[in-house]
Amino acid sequence: MQKILKWFTPVLALGVAIFIIFFLISINPSQDKDYVEPLEYKSEVVQQKSKKVWLNHFSKTERLGYFYPVNEAYIEIDLDEQITSNTIYKLSASLLDPYQLFCLKEELKQHKLRYYLKRDKSSVELLIYSKNIEKLNSLVRVLKNYQISAKVELFKEDV
Repeated sequence: MQKILKWFTPVLALGVAIFIIFFLISINPSQDKDYVEPLEYKSEVVQQKSKKVWLNHFSKTERLGYFYPVNEAYIEIDLDEQITSNTIYKLSASLLDPYQLFCLKEELKQHKLRYYLKRDKSSVELLIYSKNIEKLNSLVRVLKNYQISAKVELFKEDV
């Protein structure tokens, strides 16, 4: 039994090697290929005849010193509706410490208002622009509980 195992491994390895060799030969047959002449790069520029296009006529006029006129379009708009300006209010609050900022952000989440924080080196100011003055006034009353001073005033755009 030991003699069989002793010779089995080399015989198996030799069999696998022969199989691989025959497999590679069957994949890549050695046939004489007729080799064609090597490819040469030939650069030939093909000149196409210029086609007559009506746009080419317009491109020549600039060289001659005159231009074709441009059609003008007039639009009339009936504005029977009166444009009314919406009144926008601004709430501004100066914040002194991070706790006030935290409380203010939580209240703004409850009131569902968007805000803008303007930070300087010395202070933080919160600005809210809204058309609903009742909502802003109720927010000012709530902020007094947190000792945050806020004021509501008309917003005037600098035009």
